Amino acid sequence: MDASAPQAGLAPGPRARPARVPVSFRVNGDERRLEVDTRTTLLDALRHELKLTGTKKGCDQGQCGACTVHVDGKRVLSCLTLAATADGREVRTIEGLGQDGEPHPMQEAFARHDGFQCGYCTPGQIMSAIALIEEGRAASDDDVREFMSGNLCRCGAYPNILAAIREVAGRGDRA
Repeated sequence: MDASAPQAGLAPGPRARPARVPVSFRVNGDERRLEVDTRTTLLDALRHELKLTGTKKGCDQGQCGACTVHVDGKRVLSCLTLAATADGREVRTIEGLGQDGEPHPMQEAFARHDGFQCGYCTPGQIMSAIALIEEGRAASDDDVREFMSGNLCRCGAYPNILAAIREVAGRGDRA
């Protein structure tokens, strides 16, 4: 069969334009309005439309955790989340941490414990670490390892990441 020949029942013609939808959400406390292709991921909307490049595109398949952000206080993999599903919701990225120009305690702990090597996975690691403390899942080293298992670090900084999380969890700092 000739691949260029029209299939039965399908009339040849111009390609349909992708559907676009309006999306309105709060990102790091600021109301943002976009019009996005219905297939646009939250990761791509954040990085390309809003220029918030702290959230990283690692595997683009939900396997590495580099794209972790919070939506309504829950951690999500933004590469697997459609931007349209964030409509009316609160989104927090790595850029939204800290207050008054000061880093978040988790960011400080990561720096103090050298919880990053190349730094590529660090934003997702930090966002997941904050969420696991907020979720009450940092009671033990095994709990932290379990609930951080979706965030991969190719440089192998896991012991330092664990130390940073346990420090913040132990101090009871705001997450």
